[in-house]
Amino acid sequence: MAEKGTGRRVPTMAHSVSHTSIAHAAEQAQQWANELAKDLDWNEQSAFRLLRSVLHTLRDWLSPEEMADLSAQLPTLVRGIYFEGWSPAKPASERTKRDFVISVRNSFGYEAEVDIDKAIAAVFKLLDRHISHGEIVQVRNSMKKSLRHLWPEE
Repeated sequence: MAEKGTGRRVPTMAHSVSHTSIAHAAEQAQQWANELAKDLDWNEQSAFRLLRSVLHTLRDWLSPEEMADLSAQLPTLVRGIYFEGWSPAKPASERTKRDFVISVRNSFGYEAEVDIDKAIAAVFKLLDRHISHGEIVQVRNSMKKSLRHLWPEE
């Protein structure tokens, strides 16, 4: 809204709420990356890449209904990462533990010192801390048993 006679913009309540919401969303995404980095004793950039890789693979392996249910509980910017590059028409690949791990590894990149199973389990533990128990149970139950072993039950 312009101040009368000056042509200057005056911040409105909607402007400050929007700025606050964006700052909060960024803070939540940063918190998730920081937690994962701490859990794995990694730098934030690598933790963020891993989170993105696991979320993309998980998204592509869930049913559309389960994918949407999980996304509803993700923080706004993390939800954006989750849906980044999503192609709903893309057929899901084989759903074995090995294929899941390969998909994450291909997306994350190969680093010899990274125990990818441990890294994937760390992302799942992060989700356990931030997503409702009921939703986690639904997601786990929608996965093949061999893949569930990567998602440790607490």
